[in-house]
Amino acid sequence: MDDSLYKKLLDEMYDGVYFVDRQRRIMYWNRGAERISGYSADEVIGRFCGDNLLRHVDACGRRLCTGMCPLAAAMHDGQPRQAEVILHHKQGHRVPVLVRVTPIRDAQGAIIGALEVFSDNSRQKAAQEEIERLRALALLDPLTGIGNRRFIESNTHSRLEELRRYGWTFGVILIDIDHFKAVNDRFGHLVGDDVLKMVARTLAHNIRAFDVVGRWGGEEFVVIAQNVSIATLESLAERLRVFIEQSSLPVADKVVHVTVSLGATLARRTDTPASILGRADQMLYVSKQRGRNRVSVEEDTSVLI
Repeated sequence: MDDSLYKKLLDEMYDGVYFVDRQRRIMYWNRGAERISGYSADEVIGRFCGDNLLRHVDACGRRLCTGMCPLAAAMHDGQPRQAEVILHHKQGHRVPVLVRVTPIRDAQGAIIGALEVFSDNSRQKAAQEEIERLRALALLDPLTGIGNRRFIESNTHSRLEELRRYGWTFGVILIDIDHFKAVNDRFGHLVGDDVLKMVARTLAHNIRAFDVVGRWGGEEFVVIAQNVSIATLESLAERLRVFIEQSSLPVADKVVHVTVSLGATLARRTDTPASILGRADQMLYVSKQRGRNRVSVEEDTSVLI
């Protein structure tokens, strides 16, 4: 493959990618780097990292570009680096990014530069801050690391207040692991705990940014989905069902797969947290009765107005 094809492939990457030579002169800057930083390739190619263009700082606000930044460190000792830093966007604000740096060597093994890949870390930072906040408020499930029952009850109450005050719709999805007792009986409770963690992580990574998920208890989980219609709620629930079915946990020489049954409903202005979760539970029971590993959604929306 020629160089133009490599460049095209790198330009299609969502992450930022750039190369520097031994003097830390920027030689390549892809479209992902343009998107995350706001700086075009024309504005940065030929300039030096030491010019402090991106003004990288660490979590304590210490400047990195004028000292031993990850790029310089990787070229100094030949070892890859990974770090969380904050860059300066062209429009003036700060963006947390995760950077991964690899030294580049010539055919003789001499270091001639470095490659840096960086990704916007804003959502991950926000998620971690939310986890710390929930932990401080005792709203975190200690096993799975997601919200607990108290968190779900509190969030449902808040969403109902918004529905009554502003008309902001939301739905609830109740999720139950199928035949979970059989997993514990066959593989033991430690594997059962790992299955709960796997399901929780799959849910947490695949809900929308403004939705929340929590462990309701035992092998049950709840997703609160904001600003949804019946169709959107069903689509989200089906997506989560498929992703969990496609997840797997290696155990010794075996691979553990599980499925889930889901029940979903839209909130009503007259609801309480108990009533809306009760309807979701009824829909979950329908899924179980129909053979499990499926989604059932309450379709009567005539009382939502």
